[in-house]
Amino acid sequence: MKILALDAALGGFSAALDVGGASPTAVRTGRQDALEHGLACIEVILDAAGLRLRDLDRLAVGIGPGSFTGVRIAVAYAKSLAYAGGIPLVGVSSYDALEPEEAALPVLTIVRGRRGVICARLRDRAGATTACGPVAEVLERLLPPEPGSVHIAGNTEDVRSEIAERGWIVRALLPRADVPAVAIAQLARTRVPSPSPHALAPDYGEAPAVTQPKMRT
Repeated sequence: MKILALDAALGGFSAALDVGGASPTAVRTGRQDALEHGLACIEVILDAAGLRLRDLDRLAVGIGPGSFTGVRIAVAYAKSLAYAGGIPLVGVSSYDALEPEEAALPVLTIVRGRRGVICARLRDRAGATTACGPVAEVLERLLPPEPGSVHIAGNTEDVRSEIAERGWIVRALLPRADVPAVAIAQLARTRVPSPSPHALAPDYGEAPAVTQPKMRT
């Protein structure tokens, strides 16, 4: 199965081509420049493999949460490519892309938002719970009041010390892959595609910093 994966939610734009067997081929800009360089990166990675869009068996895209603008652009790219090539499209959560395979529970996966704001998912034996907002509020909502030990993954810089200050034993985990699009491509192999590209919904997590007021009619 030949899978092209895109992500602009986590640390800039990345694309990966997974054709099975060998390690996926990946490019990453490291900047929020999906609009400027995203399509060029996709063309480069396909040309390097000698493939065209119609040769792909599946497309995959990170649906967030993460960069609001990045999510919007990457999902739009993926939908357009899926429509143009008639290719099944799979959406993959940022939490899944960041959480390493077979992570021991409980595991708290963090996605960085605006300064002082995060989105997080806690997975434990009871299931999964998510929250977005200021760091302290999110930790208050997700972590049980009685301290214990927790594994953390993702963008942990803003939260690791604060979790420890609450009395928790913190164990940091390495990400599933160094490049987000690589993790998304790998996960897409076992995911059910969206019924249609149009049906794929992004997860913006937190509300944008500024919203346009509705006009009165």
